[in-house]
Amino acid sequence: MANITLKQLRYFEALTQYGHFGHAADACGISQPALSVQIRDLEADLGTILFERGPRQVRPTSFGKEFSRHAKEILRAVDELSELARASRDKLIGRLRIGVIPTIAPYLLPTLIGNLSRSYADLDIHIRETVTSRLVQELHEGRIDTAIVALPVSEPALTEVELFSENFVLVRPRDDAEKPVPDAEALQDMRLLLLEEGHCFRDQALSFCSVTPAAQRDGLDGSSLATLVQMVGAGIGVTLIPEMAVPVETRAADVSVCRFATREPSRTIGMIWRKTNPLSGELREIAEVVKCAGQTLAQAGTP
Repeated sequence: MANITLKQLRYFEALTQYGHFGHAADACGISQPALSVQIRDLEADLGTILFERGPRQVRPTSFGKEFSRHAKEILRAVDELSELARASRDKLIGRLRIGVIPTIAPYLLPTLIGNLSRSYADLDIHIRETVTSRLVQELHEGRIDTAIVALPVSEPALTEVELFSENFVLVRPRDDAEKPVPDAEALQDMRLLLLEEGHCFRDQALSFCSVTPAAQRDGLDGSSLATLVQMVGAGIGVTLIPEMAVPVETRAADVSVCRFATREPSRTIGMIWRKTNPLSGELREIAEVVKCAGQTLAQAGTP
């Protein structure tokens, strides 16, 4: 029988995720040679090769892909055993892995982390910032405990808790500040700058303007709201941003911000986690802290 350890499984999953020994070793907090030894020992115990080694990248073999599916299930079950033990305690302590989408993280986290630190002094908070699709995948795989995203996500295996809603505002060059505010239909004829594909905020903006991705005019696909706002300040076009981003992104940009007169676009922010997570009760408590942080941002004032 192969003497497989949980440590080997975690190293194997890291190498599968990153496709590079150096990057996987960094993620695991060990040296590259140590990781290589563990993978070779795992392959020796199994009697088969798990990875195709290339000069710049490693890829799982066919068996490696099947092995990964079972390894994920084992690691997720082990994590849930740990979570079950944590849920039996009187208070939430230890590591909490929170995922956040990029159009929320820079604006909500400073307030949220402070609130969590005061409410849960023994909590070791780890933040993962990426797009919704990756956060959902990492939730299913047990890599994170919960995620703060725009709802709905509509995943049957996940719990969704609505926290607060916020409107989008229009950002345009400062010289346009006195012009009438365009409606959704008028935006279709303007150069609307959007986040690159993969961001749910992009889809929400297109939906408000009733523009299909195929019909979008050439403009700029930015990787962050900060880039979009600065490009508006340079006179390239207009963009939409969520209210919580206004104080941070517009303070050093030559832009004007205005609300839509009617049918304001908006989004609902919420938290999601696996329905099987034993920490569900504790996560609902965390959700209340997130909700309060969102309300604090709203009270800070927007245009």
